[in-house]
Amino acid sequence: MFRSHPLAKLWRSWLRSESPRRPVLRWNRLQKAGLLLICIAVALVSSWPWLVEPDLRPGIPAPFDSFAPKAARVVDSEALEQRRSSLMPNTFVQVVDAQQSSLLKLRLERHLAELERVARSQNIDRIGPVNLTTDEQFWLEKRSQQDRKNWDMTIRRAVDRMLSQGLVNTLAIEQLRKASSLQLEALGPEDAPARTLGSKIATTTLQGASNLQTDPLRSQRLIEELITQQGIPTIEVKAGDLITRKGEPISSQAYDVLDFFGLINRSPKLGIWLLRFTEALASCGLMLLVMKRERPCLEASHGFLAIGLLFISQFSKLWFGAAVSPLAVIVPPTLLLAQGLGTTSGLAWMAVSCLLWPTPVSGLGEGRLLITAAVAAIAAIQAGRLRSRAQLLQLAVLLPLGALVAEMVVLRQPFEAVNLSWTRLTPDTGELASEALLMGLLMMLTILLIPLLESSFGLLTRARLMELADQERPLLRRLSSEAPGTFEHTLMICGLAEEGARAIKADVDLIKTGSLYHDVGKLHAPNWFIENQTGGEENPHTKLNDPVASAGVLQAHVDEGLKLARRYRLPRPIADFIPEHQGTLRMGFFLHQAQQKDPTISEHLFRYRGPTPRSKETGILMLADGCEAALRSLPPDTSDSEAQTTVKRILEARLADGQLRQSGLSRAEVDLVMHAFVRVWRRMRHRRIPYPIPAKRSFSA
Repeated sequence: MFRSHPLAKLWRSWLRSESPRRPVLRWNRLQKAGLLLICIAVALVSSWPWLVEPDLRPGIPAPFDSFAPKAARVVDSEALEQRRSSLMPNTFVQVVDAQQSSLLKLRLERHLAELERVARSQNIDRIGPVNLTTDEQFWLEKRSQQDRKNWDMTIRRAVDRMLSQGLVNTLAIEQLRKASSLQLEALGPEDAPARTLGSKIATTTLQGASNLQTDPLRSQRLIEELITQQGIPTIEVKAGDLITRKGEPISSQAYDVLDFFGLINRSPKLGIWLLRFTEALASCGLMLLVMKRERPCLEASHGFLAIGLLFISQFSKLWFGAAVSPLAVIVPPTLLLAQGLGTTSGLAWMAVSCLLWPTPVSGLGEGRLLITAAVAAIAAIQAGRLRSRAQLLQLAVLLPLGALVAEMVVLRQPFEAVNLSWTRLTPDTGELASEALLMGLLMMLTILLIPLLESSFGLLTRARLMELADQERPLLRRLSSEAPGTFEHTLMICGLAEEGARAIKADVDLIKTGSLYHDVGKLHAPNWFIENQTGGEENPHTKLNDPVASAGVLQAHVDEGLKLARRYRLPRPIADFIPEHQGTLRMGFFLHQAQQKDPTISEHLFRYRGPTPRSKETGILMLADGCEAALRSLPPDTSDSEAQTTVKRILEARLADGQLRQSGLSRAEVDLVMHAFVRVWRRMRHRRIPYPIPAKRSFSA
């Protein structure tokens, strides 16, 4: 019933873009549920201010004229906060840290133990915890065991008293030595060596150490006491005083007065919240639909990345508030998505993020947001065309400079607001420069993260395609050295496929890279394929003499190719070329051999397992793979019309077999591809000038 509904038909037609029809990669229920949850999270973060924030705040235009209903004295919160901030760095309360005191006592015990080992060794030159004078050495050698215990206990008590009073690590050593000597006065003048040695031990133990820590609660209490003593800053308000004028920005003092008289509505605005929540949720869904329509094979991981970046953008605005820069939050993700998913996806993300930006559409916020949208649009358009990391780095430098110039031209121009009597505030040059610098740094970080995101989310950027097409890549080097015939066949097909893609404006970079890897599975057994066999080598299939087993060998080159793609971490769009270039084609030669032995044998055993091409690029590669051998075998005097007839016969066979049904290639595009193949063949068969070969010279003995 639902499937026949007109809206359902319209949706399928719009999503699939059915002229020509393109296959859609469907997401499972778990993936859809995950995307829905992230979209709800984005909607909640975007609409959160309307649940918890008051309807008025400093800096926004006042929606009405307001007058003080009575005289009052209102606390000036801004002045109070400034006074508190000025007192905070220099006003703090410290208390003794018991743990640090215990560590210092353990250090004292180690020094006493080392001093005892020096006394027992009878070695005057032995290094101890402190330097000893002659009198101290003599006293140390002559003291009894009881004297040592009493002296150690005296030192411990002195150190305990010093620690209980608090110790700072910036105390001069002379002051510390004097303090420890005063604590050891109980030893008396007759025990001068014991007293000086004890002072040295205590000083060495406590030097450069502190057992104090700041108590935030007591510090805050002290600050509040000082503010109370100095007097809390207040605003004197008389009955009938004008608090705010409609259209003028609300100052901090005016906001305090409005709040004092109960004119600030702090209750949740459920109606506006529901509207913003629905708007954000619908925007996320619409963005996914636009991306899905542009890329029907869009993977769920790509959707998670786009919605996840939107969540980070919304959370940054909620967390940092007015301090967040729209340039830094919107432009780098737009660049990333345009590189990995295409310009349309980047522009869709940029449009949604700007729509959900919670900035009043007036004054400076509007101008900055418009500049951000323009810069992000340029980033999306350029990123879809760039083909190297170096070009991305150039863009990461030029865009912030362009944004800085645009902001200085637009935002630094003072102008009168329409129907308002106040001049809009403009940022200074330092603020604009720091914003552009932050944007540039985040764009650089994004470019550094692109390779990681490529492997994590399956993104395929232009730069990545160019890197994979490098014939010095390990897998391509293996193919050229271990299967040289297959590699030459690959290069020939690559030329045909590139021209075919260029003729119908398909993705030339994608088909070029996919063509280079489509036959890598032949590395598992190169000599089983005719292009790698030498003239004197017997065909292994002849020895095998089993058409079914030979068909299994051909299918194995697809299966092994997929294994190599996983091992070498090829992106999914590249790996798709491996099975789809064969589709479900018949292995005609071995099927004919098998039918000669058993006419009732199933044709299914001699078909590749597919799938059939699901994109224009893989469809073109299938056609190029089928035409390459036929074009190569044409005699030198073949005319263009004969070559075109040969190519057309192969293409018609593929169409009749249903191999291109899911590729999205129209009949007109197939004809354009056919003419492109003939043009490539003509270039390969260009005439050469016969150079005369000089006769060999004879040399006398």
